[in-house]
Order: sequence, then C-alpha cells, then structure tokens
Amino acid sequence: MHYQFAKERPDYSDLASGRVFYSRSGYTAFPVRLASEIFQRCLAIREANQVTVPCVLYDPCCGAAYHLCVLAYLHGRSIREVIGSDIDEKAVLLAKQNFGLLGVGGLDKRISEISEMLRLYGKQSHQEALDSAHVLRNRIFTLTEEHSLKTRVFQASAMDGKILCENLKGVAIDIVFTDVPYGQHSEWRNLDANLESSNPLWLMLEALLGVLLPTSIVAVVSDKRQKVSHRGYQRIEQFHVGKRRVVILKPPM
Repeated sequence: MHYQFAKERPDYSDLASGRVFYSRSGYTAFPVRLASEIFQRCLAIREANQVTVPCVLYDPCCGAAYHLCVLAYLHGRSIREVIGSDIDEKAVLLAKQNFGLLGVGGLDKRISEISEMLRLYGKQSHQEALDSAHVLRNRIFTLTEEHSLKTRVFQASAMDGKILCENLKGVAIDIVFTDVPYGQHSEWRNLDANLESSNPLWLMLEALLGVLLPTSIVAVVSDKRQKVSHRGYQRIEQFHVGKRRVVILKPPM
C-alpha cells in the first residue's frame, strides 16, 4: 500500500500501548502510522465534500480505545468528540481509563501512578513512561487550550442498531473508524442463533445506518477473509496492508 498522508516515520514511542496508555493482555494495539493514514484519508474525503469542521469520531468495536486516543493526540485539531462502544464490559472500563488520558486531569493522575512505580521499582521503563506522560500532557494541554475534546464510552453490541441509536441519540457521527474482531484475539459475540449464517460485518453496517449522516464516512479494518459489503453503502476505496483489508464507505445520500 502507498501511504498518501502518513509518509514519514516519526518516533511514536510516546504513544506506545502500555507505556502511558493502559493496556491488558488480549487487547491488541493498532499500528499508529496506519491509523493516521486511514483517518487522514477520511478527512480528505470530507474536505472534498466541503466539510471541514472538527468531526465526531466513533468506533463501535473500540476495545481499549487505543487507536481512538492515538488519533486524538495526532489529529486533535480535526476532532471535537471521541466516542467508543464495545460489547465487552472489561474493554469499556479500559477504554474509559484511556479516554481519561485525553484530559490534563487524567494525565496528572497517570503521572502520579507512574512516578510511584518509578519510586518503588526504579526501572528504566518507568522513567521512559514518565517522560512520555509529560510529553503527552503538554500536547493535550495545548490542544484543549484551542478547543475542548469530549469523550464518551458505553457498552453495546455493534450489531444492535436499537441500542446504538439510544446511546447516540442526538449525536451526529462524522467518521466511524473500526478495527473489527478477526477471531484470533477477539471475536464477535451475541450473534442471534437465527442469524448464524449472516455476516456480522453486514449486521454492524446495518446497525450503523441509524446513527449516520449522509456526509458520514465509515472506515472498516478487517481480516482479508472477511467480507465488508452492504448494499446500503457506496464503497469509496479499498486497500490491503499485510493481512489487513481497509474499506472506506459512505452511506446513502
């Protein structure tokens, strides 16, 4: 794949999962550069449609919300609200912790936690984490001085359109960016037994139609074997990166 926007390879170590951001076994970390590239492609599509105001970014399969937080740090000027949801209660709690790191207060708390670990154990990794936490605090302080960044997370199945609508009522979702379960470290849950032969990705796209605008953009990252298709959407572009397939869609006008 040719990178159109994230052409450089800067040092992303301050944003590494498990350094400052909270992480647990079983919750994978999405590649930072790829996340930036996909998001910027979505922004470019919006701009081509004369939409330039900061967006509401949503992921219905957010897991620990790592890539959402990374995007807020890298492209916060283009985002006004970050929303995540997941069917897994533990993932929602972890995402809430990471969303807390998108504010100065949450980072001050994290700095205190890391400082205490450094005092107790004196590891080099703790010193590096502390240094990164101060870098992130400076970034988020500068961003929030320019405009507020709202966050929200709730528990829901990505395939339950009714619950999504109830939780997102009155919210205009501009960009959906989701890295869906591949079946290796995560899997789809609560599939209706009567829909056993159905494609969960189709069900998710169907559920999302109730919360999208005609100008919304939907970016779905999946395994190459998974079919991302729904006749209610128009495919804008598709590309592959390693074992991943990225499909960018838009709903009907």
